[in-house]
Amino acid sequence: MLRSMYSGISGLKNFQTKLDVVGNNIANVNTFGYKKGRVTFKDLVNQSVGSASGAGGGVGGTNPKQVGLGASMSTVDNVYNQGALQNTGRTLDVGISGEGFYQVMTAEGVRYSRSGNFYTDLDGNIVTGDGNYVVGTGTAAVPPGAVPNNLPNGSVPPAAPTPGYQKLKIPTDARNLSIGKDGLVTYVNNTGALTTVGYITLANFPNPGGLEKSGVNLFASSQNSGAAATGTPSTNGLGQLTSGTLEMSNVDLSEEFTEMIIAQRGFQANTRIITTSDQILEELVNLKR
Repeated sequence: MLRSMYSGISGLKNFQTKLDVVGNNIANVNTFGYKKGRVTFKDLVNQSVGSASGAGGGVGGTNPKQVGLGASMSTVDNVYNQGALQNTGRTLDVGISGEGFYQVMTAEGVRYSRSGNFYTDLDGNIVTGDGNYVVGTGTAAVPPGAVPNNLPNGSVPPAAPTPGYQKLKIPTDARNLSIGKDGLVTYVNNTGALTTVGYITLANFPNPGGLEKSGVNLFASSQNSGAAATGTPSTNGLGQLTSGTLEMSNVDLSEEFTEMIIAQRGFQANTRIITTSDQILEELVNLKR
């Protein structure tokens, strides 16, 4: 059989995969915190039909003669470029400007997300749209009489975070909820005092490209992502939070449509290779009539 036919088949498989990734990107163009995918290819092994030779005996050297046997998929990457922050005006919509992922507790353990559309459950805990708890950290105890002069008497001032992760619970009678750029969640209680809930924490990885998508806007760590380094926003290279905004998908529709056209034409070109190879085989079969 002709080598070109198998090369064409490998090309069909590759461009079909590319079209699958492009289609998924377009489908998630309005998904909060979505990071687009990208496919790269590599050539397969080459069959040598002539080896290289060095110069000698009054003649120059010759180059190797090799025939390629098609292409294969190399990687499917996640591109972590910053998505645009869209203003929503809702306090519990929180966008990340910079690096880092929210930590959420699921039935399978801690997962990571860039989607910051949060809500509260019946008990006042901050959760995602799927009911997963948003992970935060507590605040240090405030000594008596340590209220700054610019806060009303009885107010609880912001305090430095202490180790130990926890749920972030907002009382049902809370008023004037606020989320700062450093992730500090505060509210005004029924006595008019400013009260601190805790910090929304972020996590980052030595190799974010090694994270695995686990669906519903979540990522899971892997052996190649490294261990999560956690902390409060705006510290240790982590991004800052912007309440009242949401990070949109980083999918560029014009780019995706261009990639879709490339995938379509590449698919057509490889089908033409198979068709031409089939015509040659037909001519060989019909040599003897």
